[in-house]
Amino acid sequence: MPRHPTLRDLATAAGVGVATVDRVVNGRANVSKRSIARVLEAARQIGYPLPDHASHMQLADRPALELGFVLHKPSQAFYQQFATEIRAACDAQSEANVTPHIHFSPSQAPDDFATAIRSAAAHSTAVAATAINHPTMIRLVEELADQSVPVFSLLNDFAGRAGAGYFGLDNMKVGRLAGWMMATQLQRPCRVAVMVGGARWHGQGLRETGFRAALREHGPQITITDTSVNLETRQVTYEATLDLLQRHGDLAGIYVAGGGMEGAIAALREARPPGKVALIVNELTEDSRAALADGYGTMVIATPLRALCTMLVATMTGTALHGSAAVQKPALFDPQIYLPESV
Repeated sequence: MPRHPTLRDLATAAGVGVATVDRVVNGRANVSKRSIARVLEAARQIGYPLPDHASHMQLADRPALELGFVLHKPSQAFYQQFATEIRAACDAQSEANVTPHIHFSPSQAPDDFATAIRSAAAHSTAVAATAINHPTMIRLVEELADQSVPVFSLLNDFAGRAGAGYFGLDNMKVGRLAGWMMATQLQRPCRVAVMVGGARWHGQGLRETGFRAALREHGPQITITDTSVNLETRQVTYEATLDLLQRHGDLAGIYVAGGGMEGAIAALREARPPGKVALIVNELTEDSRAALADGYGTMVIATPLRALCTMLVATMTGTALHGSAAVQKPALFDPQIYLPESV
C-alpha cells in the first residue's frame, strides 16, 4: 500500500520549511506569494491533498504597491542578476502585493538616467536606481521628493542628502580590500594599474582612493600607473588592458573598480599565461568565476545582491505604506570575497 505524502514531504518538495507549509495548508497569513506558489505546485506534483481554502489562497487583503527600479548595462550578467533578485524580493514581500517596474538606462548620459528614472517614477510610489553623480540627478531627486516619490541610490550614492537612502557597499572599504590583496599577492617592486568607469561614478572614485591608500601602506614598493577610464564597457577595457601590457613590461596587477571586467579577462587570456598578472574585479559572474578557476583572476569582491534587494524592497515598501521622515541611514553591506579556492 503506497505511503501518503506527509507535511514534511511537501515541505521538502517545495523547498521551504515545515512551518511555511503549515501556514499555507491552514490558510494563515505571513506567507509570500512565491512560497504559496511553490507549495501549491509541490502539492500537485506529489499528490498531497490540500483543503479548498489553501488551493484558492488569495492575497487580496494586502495592499497593492508599485515600485520603480532603474539599472544600466542590461547586457551585463551582473545587472541581469540584479533585476532577477529585485523581482524575487518583490514577489516575497509579505507586507504588500508589490509590482516592480524595472527600467534600464540606454547609456550613462545624465539625461538618459533622468529619463529612465522619470519613467520608473511615473507609476511608482518609490524608486531605486543606479546612476552617475551629476547635478541633473540631484535636481531630479529633489523634484521627485517634492512629489512625495522617494528615490534610493543603489551601488553609487548619486542622490546624496536629497535621496531617501543608499544601498550598497562601503566603496572605500572595497578599494582597500583590493589594495591589500594586491600588495599581499605582489611582494616585490612592480607596477599595477587601476581602471574606473569614469569621473562621474564617485563610488568607483572612492574605490580607487582606497586601493591607492592600501598600496601605499602595505606595498610601498609597488608603482601605480595613471588611472585608466574604461567607460564600464568590455571593448574599451579589453583595448586598455592590451595597451597597458604593451607599454609596461613590468605590469603585474590590474584592479577593475567598476564594470567591463570581461574585457580585462579576455585580454589577459590572449596576452599572458595564467597567474602572470594579478587581476582583481568586482561581482561574481560566469566570466569572473571562470577567471578565478583558470588562474586569470586573483580575487572577486561581490555585492550580496539577495540581501541588498530584500532589505531594499522592505524599506521601499515600508516607506511607501507608512511614510518616511528624512534621509535614511545608509544600508552598507559586507562584501562577499571569492578566491580561486572558493569557487
